[in-house]
Amino acid sequence: MTYLDPMSAAGNGSITNSAKVSRLERRDASAIGTMCSRALMVAAALGLAMNPAWGTDAPAGAEQSGPWYYRPIERGEPKQLDFDVAVYGGTPGGVTAAVQAARMGKRAVLLSFDDHVGGLTSGGLTATDLGNTKAIGGMALEFYRRLGKNKGFRPSAAEAAFRAMLEGAGVTVLLRRPLESADVKDARIQSITMLTGETIKAKMFVDASYEGDLYAAAGVSYRVGREPRSAFDESLAGQWQKVSYVNVYMFCNLPISPYVKPGDPSSGLLPEISDEPAGKPGLGDYKVQAYNFRMRLSSQPGKVPFPKPSGYNPGRYALLARFMNHDPTPKWTLNYTTKKMTDGPVQMRNGDSNNAGSFSSDYIGGNYKWPDGTYEPVAFDELPPPRRGLPVPLKELYRLRERIFQDHVNYQQGLMYFLANDPQVPKDLKKRVNKFGLAPDEFKDTGNWPHQLYVREGRRMVSDYIMNQQNCQRKRTAEDSVGLASYMMDSHHCSRRVVEIDGKGVVRNEGNFGSKLSQPFPISYRSIVPKQEEIENLLVPVCLSATHVAYGSIRMEPVFMILGQSAGTAAAMAIDGEATVQEIDYPDLKQRLRKAGQILAWPPSS
Repeated sequence: MTYLDPMSAAGNGSITNSAKVSRLERRDASAIGTMCSRALMVAAALGLAMNPAWGTDAPAGAEQSGPWYYRPIERGEPKQLDFDVAVYGGTPGGVTAAVQAARMGKRAVLLSFDDHVGGLTSGGLTATDLGNTKAIGGMALEFYRRLGKNKGFRPSAAEAAFRAMLEGAGVTVLLRRPLESADVKDARIQSITMLTGETIKAKMFVDASYEGDLYAAAGVSYRVGREPRSAFDESLAGQWQKVSYVNVYMFCNLPISPYVKPGDPSSGLLPEISDEPAGKPGLGDYKVQAYNFRMRLSSQPGKVPFPKPSGYNPGRYALLARFMNHDPTPKWTLNYTTKKMTDGPVQMRNGDSNNAGSFSSDYIGGNYKWPDGTYEPVAFDELPPPRRGLPVPLKELYRLRERIFQDHVNYQQGLMYFLANDPQVPKDLKKRVNKFGLAPDEFKDTGNWPHQLYVREGRRMVSDYIMNQQNCQRKRTAEDSVGLASYMMDSHHCSRRVVEIDGKGVVRNEGNFGSKLSQPFPISYRSIVPKQEEIENLLVPVCLSATHVAYGSIRMEPVFMILGQSAGTAAAMAIDGEATVQEIDYPDLKQRLRKAGQILAWPPSS
């Protein structure tokens, strides 16, 4: 496996055959990003500290001990690198796409945005969302067998396994390679240019990023947000669905006032509550399900106390404090719960720990601009046309995402510090929280905090085949399967708003659902390739063509590995056959995928 360090690209551009990547300078983490305007309006009333560094860039080379998403890269001399298959995105799907192409004899390169490979799987999500384990085959199964388990492994062990697979296949791995632009001619990507100054030429490209930046730069159609219920006749679609998890993580249905002064709208809203209208059931919008960090916790000696973030003020968590002290009835489980009068408020256990409450580690409403840099607070019953292009230039978008990233760091670290230290937290709950801390043996270069934000959903491509709820429920079947999904249709909350109940304004969350499947379902090959008139040499195994509802099932790390392997196979076949990705022979692809251990139908013997 060949690694090219971006610092060498800025100098002599030499390629070194080393699996050891130098530790690069860390960017200043003090900026906590742009908080929602509603929080700013009541900041003074609650004593919230505003950070003057918002919106600024630290210089290249600035040291940082905490996590970061993007920092400036020194541009080197222009140079061209040639490959058969170029994979953008160091996610699990990116790894398997690159490895598969290389195993089929192609010169493959994996370009990772940051210093790591493995995405969420090496960034904290080790309580794997498996669904039906018998639906997992091919390289995904190979990966878990390398680890000796399919969940509960260490993030560093996952990254080591991914690196070993890349090295064994002879993939060139280029770390810290943010995309700058894509050169498209005659519906083909000719090359892509990175912020380092390198131009990557390839016959086939794979966009395996969590956001879909490459295909957006290439002009492929996409959507962000939630389709209205009417668009695809999906019962789970749009706002305020009434089918699944209707009362889950809803503040135990207690009449919690959203106002700074309880019952007084003129006093303004508490932080982390949207001032947008409540909306109507079934309407679509541009909201994105919440992101968080999958913390790795420990109750063992040597655990790291939860850090106090820059600009910390307990006023940001006033809503949680009010919830915890409103009524003594709710039980605090520190785990997932769907029972009445129970709440997390977070999951705390040894290992991967997730969101688990009404006001939890999910930063609801803090991520709307992450996918493409835009957000419009509207709702609609008629599906708008797909978007194309880059509404915000990529470098500007990366800076924006860095501010959003640091805001998420500040929010979640502050939440944990609040639960462990604030006098407003019930004593018994605080005592239980303090049994845990950050695991000292992981994420050492980022203060034991995960380096990867859980981007649950970014852009979603719009191709000739859009996966939807009917696919998940086996009412509609894709005949050109390239893998199976088997996890439930799952969305985290998308907004927190004021609703009127019994004549009073109360706070409620909206957007959560978890609807189980009767059996695994096939994912269409057409959903991972763009429309032919848009791009002919690109495959998309992560931000594929699906509705918000269907993506809720597909968006799991094992599925990304499955689809990545299928994309790598198709890319190699298209090169060999001198065909577009839309023209390859599906029966031949199906045969090759089965030979590689992929499971394409359910039950597997069919």
